[in-house]
Amino acid sequence: MAVLHRESPGKLYSAAMLLLEQITVERDSFPIGMHGIGSLDWKNALTGNTAGRLRRASRPIIKEAENVWRSAPARHLSFLVDAAAYYACLDTMFEEAEEQLWITGWDFDPRIKLRPEDPHAESLGSTLERLAAQKPDLKIRILIWAMGPIYSGKSLRLFRKQQWAAHPQIELRFASHRALRGSHHQKLVCIDDRIAFAGGIDLTARRWDTPEHAAENELRRDPDGKPYDPVHDIQAIVEGEASRAIGDLCRARWTASTGEEVEAPRAKASKGARTWPWPNGTVPILENCPVAIARTEPGSGKKRARREALRLTLDALRSARRHIYIENQYFASGRIGQLLCDRLQEPDGPEVVIITTRSSHGLLERIVMGGNRDRLIRRLTQADRYGRLRVAYPAVPAPDGSEQEVMIHSKVVAIDDRFFRVGSSNFNNRSESLDTECDVAVEAANEGHRAAIAKIRNGLIAEHLDVHADAFAEALRETSSLIAAIDRLNTRPRGIRSFDGIDNGGATDLVWGTEIIDPQRPIRPFYRTHKLLRRWVGQLFALLARLLSSSRRAASSATDSDIKPSGSGRKK
Repeated sequence: MAVLHRESPGKLYSAAMLLLEQITVERDSFPIGMHGIGSLDWKNALTGNTAGRLRRASRPIIKEAENVWRSAPARHLSFLVDAAAYYACLDTMFEEAEEQLWITGWDFDPRIKLRPEDPHAESLGSTLERLAAQKPDLKIRILIWAMGPIYSGKSLRLFRKQQWAAHPQIELRFASHRALRGSHHQKLVCIDDRIAFAGGIDLTARRWDTPEHAAENELRRDPDGKPYDPVHDIQAIVEGEASRAIGDLCRARWTASTGEEVEAPRAKASKGARTWPWPNGTVPILENCPVAIARTEPGSGKKRARREALRLTLDALRSARRHIYIENQYFASGRIGQLLCDRLQEPDGPEVVIITTRSSHGLLERIVMGGNRDRLIRRLTQADRYGRLRVAYPAVPAPDGSEQEVMIHSKVVAIDDRFFRVGSSNFNNRSESLDTECDVAVEAANEGHRAAIAKIRNGLIAEHLDVHADAFAEALRETSSLIAAIDRLNTRPRGIRSFDGIDNGGATDLVWGTEIIDPQRPIRPFYRTHKLLRRWVGQLFALLARLLSSSRRAASSATDSDIKPSGSGRKK
């Protein structure tokens, strides 16, 4: 302990906070000893070693089996900004499906149209039914969180009314959650393990929008014809071994929810095998690069918790040297907020730019999530000694001369020109340990990768500023500052706006009720009762789905005996 007595109180505090953070993050998933007292980070914190911080910044961020589940190469990788691009790409790639089509989500609405600009476009449910009828070897499996249709304002009557779900090659299942108040939040689509999508966009209502995010858009209506506000989001598309990894995750989720094992698609013989087309209009951002997959899964009984997504985010934020760029629907994570405060207090730390949603939906969300966001912004502002912070929300001009907020639903972390992550993980407590999440990330290995990461980050910022990405890149080159470049170009009617009206002298602790509305870990006051109820709910949903499917199948057989798809679509 002699070393401890020689250190200044500030250095001892930093060291203690670092160790506490490591223990807090890792106790549910990894032994403390992996990054414990003997690590270089601990020694650097004790000695105040600036060179150690620089060495950490140059180390790889992505570490398989530590902060990611799996890393696999992608032949092509791109990012589909806003749901119009994503849905159009899906509409094209669904036609290529041969054996397995996986859809995993928080919510699902078969009534949406993937191309609402086409007056003759069929609904998503009709598309899936047609594909199943045309392709006898194709099995379509859809796994949705059991409470998703209820939370989103729909009901199970929606599925009862649809003919599409009766097809024997289509299997729709509702997944209950192991943890009380937890949800299944992953948003994945995988086609034959050859091409896959992961990000923040569900195949449901009130997600479609274009990059213009016009205040009024006749195409931006839900299936009931009601208009909704602009919404910004992003989804990754991968081709190659990385898509098989996402397929493995879909199959694992299916098995965990249904008990049914599903084998991977059969590998096609190389001779005469059909080459998959990359979707027209989608330019690959990266080629032949590793793609990392990070999950969040709560622990249960003997099942160990998986918190790779949080660890990856924290490791990425620690590594930043010049710029941290964040887009997220929520900004209420105490762990992430504290780390950002620490980075802002460093004399030579990075700039921090955060784009988030301003208005919360619902009273409880507004009080708890909005309140914690405001308090976290207050903490960051107090920590911003060197003027390196910008927190803002996007807005577009409205026809009446006012401004219309754009809802941020994306979940993006961009570090320098080095690291880019998208996924389903929000910056709130429940996404860190309670819900199931899936993020994908890339880390630059060469200058080409760096240029690609900078391009997608610059494009996102340019969209919010209503300028061309090249114009923002030029401003960034001239100023060497994200904030200065934003300030230079943020002069149009459409742009980003600061969170005004937050008193810097107000409260900074968590809003009362956070542990109930946004818990950090599973709530288990009645674990056995909840486990039994969860089993009953899962069985009830499965029974309803089977009964509805059987009745539709019988009706279909009675009216159309000529169509006889082969296979049951169900793995026994």
